[in-house]
Amino acid sequence: MADYDRRDFLKAGVIASAGLRFGWLDSEILRAATPQPVPSLSIAHFKSSPIAPDAIADEARQLTRKVVEGLGGMGRFVSRGNVVWIKPNIGWDRRPEQAATTNPDVVATLVQMCFQAGAGKVLVSDNPCNSAQRTFPRSGIQQAAERAGAQVFFMDERKFRKMAIHGKVLREWEIYQDVVQADRLINVAIVKHHNLSKATLGMKNLMGVTGGARNRMHQDIDNALVDLAAFLKPQLVVLDAIRLLTANGPVGGNLADVKRKDTLVAGVDQVAVDAFGATLLGYKPESIGHIVQGNTRGLGTINFNALSPRVIEL
Repeated sequence: MADYDRRDFLKAGVIASAGLRFGWLDSEILRAATPQPVPSLSIAHFKSSPIAPDAIADEARQLTRKVVEGLGGMGRFVSRGNVVWIKPNIGWDRRPEQAATTNPDVVATLVQMCFQAGAGKVLVSDNPCNSAQRTFPRSGIQQAAERAGAQVFFMDERKFRKMAIHGKVLREWEIYQDVVQADRLINVAIVKHHNLSKATLGMKNLMGVTGGARNRMHQDIDNALVDLAAFLKPQLVVLDAIRLLTANGPVGGNLADVKRKDTLVAGVDQVAVDAFGATLLGYKPESIGHIVQGNTRGLGTINFNALSPRVIEL
């Protein structure tokens, strides 16, 4: 039992014992003395939509901290000395305002929070579809994550290893070995339309740690994504919906396709996180194949409301 949990447990025991002895214990006191379950899903929303770049950056930082705090804080996921791999979407040669890549200030704030929780090293990378030499700086993620202290680098082709996935359609696949060797994996995706899978959310974002002929996954994309998610098991999933791409994804490019939602979602249930993310694009979760498959195969629940998500408004 962690020190925090032990203190809460002992405190509850002392209060309960005193109440029983002196006869003043009632149901309200008992509920207050009993440690409450830590939420599995957290949603943070900014009531306004700031326009100035500095204000949008500040919004992203605030939302990131609040959405993770809603799950109990980064200390729930990262321990002292951990090597943490943060996996954003850096797949396309697009600026942040075009909403094809993860908000750089969300990524940078997660890096800072990992170090504050005691991480020994934080790694940030992706295997992009466009040239990494263009996508990393253009997205703004490289500069922001490096300023926060992360090691940001282009993936080395020699480090992709064929691994046994034991999935429904992916029996084995090339995975970047450093991701598997990291102590913690944080998956931080942007919410956007996808012309094949309908939506790019958390599970889809994990394709960025794979190598090989990734177009072969498209033959059964829904089960392939669940296979990857079940194999990689990120400890924390964050969805960036400050801006989202509503059409012509995954590449986008037209600002007319970008919509502000000023929202971040975080959770430990990959299916529930993606299910809520689908609603931000106007989809019913039941209409997204990989969300349905994830639920059917027991990876998580499509009924995100059953997790009693913690909702935070700023």
